[in-house]
Amino acid sequence: MARARRSSRAPDRSERDQLIVAQSTGADTQDWVSRYADDVIAESERRAPGKPVVVASGLSPSGPIHLGNLREVMTPHLVADEIRRRGYEVRHLISWDDYDRYRKVPNGVPGVDGSWAEHIGKPLTAVPAPKGSEHPNWAEHFKAAMVASLGDLGVEFDGISQTAQYTSGVYREQILHAMKHRGDIDAILAQYRTKKAPAKQSQKPLDEAELEAAEGSGAAGEDDGSGSGAGYFPYKPFCGGCGKDLTTVTSYDDDTTELTYVCTECAFTETVRLSEFNRGKLVWKVDWPMRWAYEGVIFEPSGVDHSSPGSSFQVGGQIVTLFGGKQPIGPMYAFVGISGMAKMSSSKGGVPTPADALEIMEPQILRWLYARRRPNQSFKIAFDQEIQRLYNEWDKLETKVADGSALPADAAAYSRAARTAAGELPRTERPLQYGTLASVADVAAGDPEQTQRILSELDPANPVTDLAAVRPRLDKAETWIAKYVPAESRTIVRTEPDAEALGGLDEQGRESLRLLLDGLDEHWSLDGLTHLVYGVPKVQAGFSADAGPKELPPEIKTAQRSFFALLYHLLVGRDTGPRLPTLLLAVGAERVRKLLGA
Repeated sequence: MARARRSSRAPDRSERDQLIVAQSTGADTQDWVSRYADDVIAESERRAPGKPVVVASGLSPSGPIHLGNLREVMTPHLVADEIRRRGYEVRHLISWDDYDRYRKVPNGVPGVDGSWAEHIGKPLTAVPAPKGSEHPNWAEHFKAAMVASLGDLGVEFDGISQTAQYTSGVYREQILHAMKHRGDIDAILAQYRTKKAPAKQSQKPLDEAELEAAEGSGAAGEDDGSGSGAGYFPYKPFCGGCGKDLTTVTSYDDDTTELTYVCTECAFTETVRLSEFNRGKLVWKVDWPMRWAYEGVIFEPSGVDHSSPGSSFQVGGQIVTLFGGKQPIGPMYAFVGISGMAKMSSSKGGVPTPADALEIMEPQILRWLYARRRPNQSFKIAFDQEIQRLYNEWDKLETKVADGSALPADAAAYSRAARTAAGELPRTERPLQYGTLASVADVAAGDPEQTQRILSELDPANPVTDLAAVRPRLDKAETWIAKYVPAESRTIVRTEPDAEALGGLDEQGRESLRLLLDGLDEHWSLDGLTHLVYGVPKVQAGFSADAGPKELPPEIKTAQRSFFALLYHLLVGRDTGPRLPTLLLAVGAERVRKLLGA
């Protein structure tokens, strides 16, 4: 059997290494991306031997394109990238559904007010961009942000504007074919119109804050072209008077292709020759399968709003045969939730976008979130304190991959996150712990000189001499502190000692501060101060500062917590704060001595 055409470019060493990671696992431990890649290659060889493998995504730039929508792109991207690593030529199509109707005015979009409601019903490319935008229309404004984020994420794709396709007549034959076979299409759709809707078993959003993410573009709920007293028509013109799609086809002649419509908004009526007319589009449930056939799509995932019984994906599987095509293979993908929504500014409106996530995390981390979970598994993206735990997981995985101890599927997910078939993604040269960088950013409040001083003292044997070495991770941590940590949780170091608290200390409290202050110079590094602050309560209890947990009674942990609370109170006026070793470095030895009463 002929094979799908392979790329003529020989894979370099990095790509061969990636291929080994992806293919070295057995069937029982193989990661989900490799399994889908196997299926897609086999299906492509059956349907279109010798041609590039085609995978697809569809995005509607009807407003900010959020992190739930990103799964529509990342799922086929990861599969396409794996196929490229194996040496095949792949096209990842992103259809920009910019010829969809403008359905509603989204909340919280800067530069948009209620006056935009007058454009409801027009194509997205005919709606003005938000005030102050540099882009020519609504669709281009929201596409631009997503294109920039996909570039940062290393997503290679071929973008297709549906406005350009329809208005240039690319789909003319398909439109005429659909109108000729409108009775067959109507018969397929009729199977579902009279059926009682089954009990919904689709996954619910993870929490109330994610309802907007679950809503999707709204295309799944569009009408299917029925309802005209003159019969069924799968095509909807945009009105020549008001430009909206609030039109009803009243007659159509198959021989002459003459079509007459009337607008229910402005009463405009017009008779056109559909063989020459380009101001309209197929209804969604016909448009999507038409494109599957036209593009030869082999793989395309679908969200839960398109995958319930009688929905676009299921019905499309029957309609696509009328266009001589087959339904793509592909999974239903689950919701992507957000952790920390409550802390986000209410002025933003809606849910965060890929650009928002990329402000606080490196592209590798965001790619990893989508790569490590099967498409039907939901997960959350952290905008709260969980981001520190997420980074710690990533750093531990990186260490395991480096020493060969990572599980095969975990190693594959890491490889897919860290690089694409085109090469390594840009990374932080010296990736210090995200929590440490966040603590430094919190105390330094964006002062580069202060940040440089603190970071240079973390490890005196290997000091950070240039902030460029810890970027972009440092930049991400600084943005997270500035945007997503509430003001009441920010760290404000005291300017003067708390004389009352210092004067009220008992002998044990005074001794603990003496032990700490006496050891500052000798232990002035991140590791040294960690050893010191944990060691002071051990020494006070008669144990060695080096004693391990198994050598110590449980009450030592209680003593350590009390000691930490005392230090936090004297330094920042609270019972908690950034990790104490980082905080001490950030405050500086001289100021620490002053605030602790030396």
